[in-house]
Amino acid sequence: MDFNVKKLASDAGVFFSRAMQFTEEKLGQAEKTELDAHFENLMARADCTKNWTEKILRQTEVLLQPNLSARVEEFLYEKLDRKVPSRVTNGELLAQYMTEAANDFGPGTPYGKTLIKVGETQRRLGAAERDFIQSASINFLTPLRNFLEGDWRTISKERRTLQNCRLDLDACKARLKKAKAAEAKAAAVPDFQETRPRNYILSASASALWSDEVEKAEHELRLTQTEFDRQAEVTRLLLEGISSTHVNHLRCLHEFVESQTNYYAQCYQYMLDLQKQLGRFSGTFVGNAESTSPPAAAASPPAGAAATLPAVPTIPVVPTIVGVPSAVAEGVLNPNEVKPPASGTRKARVLYDYEAADSTELALLADEMITVYSLPGMDPDWLIGERGNQKGKVPVTYLELLS
Repeated sequence: MDFNVKKLASDAGVFFSRAMQFTEEKLGQAEKTELDAHFENLMARADCTKNWTEKILRQTEVLLQPNLSARVEEFLYEKLDRKVPSRVTNGELLAQYMTEAANDFGPGTPYGKTLIKVGETQRRLGAAERDFIQSASINFLTPLRNFLEGDWRTISKERRTLQNCRLDLDACKARLKKAKAAEAKAAAVPDFQETRPRNYILSASASALWSDEVEKAEHELRLTQTEFDRQAEVTRLLLEGISSTHVNHLRCLHEFVESQTNYYAQCYQYMLDLQKQLGRFSGTFVGNAESTSPPAAAASPPAGAAATLPAVPTIPVVPTIVGVPSAVAEGVLNPNEVKPPASGTRKARVLYDYEAADSTELALLADEMITVYSLPGMDPDWLIGERGNQKGKVPVTYLELLS
């Protein structure tokens, strides 16, 4: 019990000393040992890595599971070290509803048959989504969590220890400085006419006491300096390991992109198969490799249909081809000869850099704003883009169309 009380008193004294040193530093009343510039850069890089890893992790979780309650449930199961129950995806649930509806409407009717075909495709899409979520969670989310819950906690602990060592070192420096000042004052020669003989003895005794205090402070300073240097080296090695963390996260990012690519490729193939099965809807999907231009019926609807169907334009189209060279209809575009529509153009933000393949295309830079519009007979995957006096074809997939 006595040992515990002594240890508690010692820890309280150390804590009080560090608190005093920290407060005096904040008030500008005490000197602070500064770390070298390289060490400060390592700490700033580690903080940046931690902050962005947290943001990327949280947003990827939202991407994979938009439902907040489902994410909370998965988090609780994970913390309780229990297996997360299998959850039906939205695609699989939609497939179930379509199949049940087909049975009610009659699986032999045209509508029922179509519901069954679409429902089967939705089931396959849901299964592909499940595989993608599982793959992304294992290959991407788990390494990010391991860094935040493992490596980063170790780095944070060692940085706190280094901070305590620095406070102890600066406190020892301050005590040594005060002891030397008191020793110098005690060793000062008093005035023989104004000082009694008894004070000479007291002065000599005080000088000896302060000399002992200086030696003790110097010894403590050497010990704390050694401990600080050792802890600084340990922390430096951990901070330099952030480079290895970046390499590991880069590999995981490649695996995430590969999983996402496979997922979207599967979805695309499933939709192409469905399109072929439905037959009469052939050519209406934008990504159809067999038909890159819109069907004639969509380009020029019947007069009666135009009077009843609401027009919902998504990309401005030049209403006529007056002044537009016939080369457009033949698939060869000369940007200098294209005249923009009088009204109805749209603004678009460029998502990625794009290098023009030839003089008919317009090179793009990410995040810049351009004006876009379409021309009759153009490939639906391309638009006409304008930036100042420059003009050319731009791919739709590189743009975010703004209202």
